[in-house]
Amino acid sequence: MERRLVAILSADVVGYSSLMGEDEDGTLLTLKTFESEVIEPVVKKHHGRIFKKMGDGYLVEFGSALDSIDCALEWQALTQNKSQPLQYRIGINLGDVIVEGSDLYGDGVNIAARIQAAADPKSVVVSQSLFDQVKRHSPYRFSDQGLHSLKNLSEEIRLYKVVGGMPVHRFLSKPNKTRSQVKEVRAASIAVLPFSVSGGDEDQQYFADGLTEDIIIELARFNKMFVCSRSASFAYETKGESPQKIGQDLGVKHILEGQVRRLGSQVRISVQLINTETNDHLWAERYDRPLDDLFDVLDELVSRIVGTIVGRVEAADMKEARRKRPEELTAYDYMLRGLEHHRLGGVTVDNIKEAVKWFDRAIETDPNYGLAYAWRVCASSWLPEFDLNESMRFMQKAIELDENDAEAHRIMGACQMLSGDFKTAEYHIRRAMTLNPSDAYIKARSAAFYTFNGEPARALELIEEAVVQDPFLPVWCLEERGIAFFALERYEEALQALGEMSFQTFRSRCYEAACKIALGDLPGASLAIDKALLIHPTLTAAEFFYFETFRDKDQKINLQKLLEVAGLPA
Repeated sequence: MERRLVAILSADVVGYSSLMGEDEDGTLLTLKTFESEVIEPVVKKHHGRIFKKMGDGYLVEFGSALDSIDCALEWQALTQNKSQPLQYRIGINLGDVIVEGSDLYGDGVNIAARIQAAADPKSVVVSQSLFDQVKRHSPYRFSDQGLHSLKNLSEEIRLYKVVGGMPVHRFLSKPNKTRSQVKEVRAASIAVLPFSVSGGDEDQQYFADGLTEDIIIELARFNKMFVCSRSASFAYETKGESPQKIGQDLGVKHILEGQVRRLGSQVRISVQLINTETNDHLWAERYDRPLDDLFDVLDELVSRIVGTIVGRVEAADMKEARRKRPEELTAYDYMLRGLEHHRLGGVTVDNIKEAVKWFDRAIETDPNYGLAYAWRVCASSWLPEFDLNESMRFMQKAIELDENDAEAHRIMGACQMLSGDFKTAEYHIRRAMTLNPSDAYIKARSAAFYTFNGEPARALELIEEAVVQDPFLPVWCLEERGIAFFALERYEEALQALGEMSFQTFRSRCYEAACKIALGDLPGASLAIDKALLIHPTLTAAEFFYFETFRDKDQKINLQKLLEVAGLPA
């Protein structure tokens, strides 16, 4: 008996019996049209296989949990766009199934069908097992629906409803499609792979991730060394690729691997530096220290790496440019917990609030911890109650406390741009890129400033530089390429750039709609707006344009007119 683990999508039409009673011929014709023009193509597009049809219902198999959600949301968007829409309920489960010929059986299938029956019309609902699989890499937000007793199932199952696209950055597990790729391995180069937690304590993963990111940030300050950004390094978190493969993918000659374990007031960090071309272990070290000595360990570790790879001269010169250490290690722990929730962004709607709470606790514990102020602003910017004036005060405090933090300058630049002060914004954007020249994320996010400042050609240059440095940039960065082309009125190229993104955001869909209106494609633009609203159901023009801060008012008015014609709600 063959078994396999798959994602199962179950879908059926809401009120099918009533529709058949009212107009049997018309309903059947619509159903067949939807099947051939929408359902079958979208399932194929997302690498699925319809293995059973039941009148108005479908069971679909996917090898990827993320593909199943992508398919479900596009299925809903396309069927609702038709002139005679049928409303579908969709449930998805990740489970073990029995394979018999081309058919699948077992609880994995049954649970998907039960979830679908419990779903609201036009919604997509997933099981706990599928949510757990995608929550760290999903471009979507979920609402926790609580435990449910489903028909013929002995145990309650927690369900999650897909409620839109992620409002904050997410990192990818595969490279984006780009026209620029790494061509050679750089001599003085390194990727710091995500540290694992020895002993299997998953509750400490946030600490290991934060430690990894701190090492990346500190190494990136050395201008003579190329350091892969966080998104590129973390893409290999669970892949188990060989050092040679990672070196080839990222264009680096060295990788740093490590493990960390906290035991009460002690911390153990084990690291090894590997040459990716020869697979030689250049050195390995284990640090057993009191937790209070953590930052001394980081200093030793960074100096050892730089000393091995590029020599000791620049290492000595960079001491004064280090970020200011927190005075309380507890505050550092709270900040890392906040970052963990911020990295998950809106995977569930409470994550952003949870992140802000932890950043607030870090500030209360150590009022002189500048980075905690900066990350609090970054996280709170996506809350409805976001206060720009308060955020500016927080950012001024962050930079007063730590003038050498690149992220603080990046975030301050964004705040100044929102306030309309483009001159001050540019100072902070430039300062961020100078402080951390190897951070492709900062460089790519800075591209948005130059587009809004009326310099889209400069924005394109920064994006191209960033994707060479980091082929795993999140789409929130790569969509800036399409927006820069839009600002240049190169609409076909803008559509091509947006189409190369591995998944779409509500923002990219809006710019797609604007480009299509400019090219005379009203049906295509209307569909793009429908897809934007599926990702962000409450989106309005007022909310959208709050963050689209074009310095040239005519550019903004033109975009507003295009989106008004496309159908974006006022």
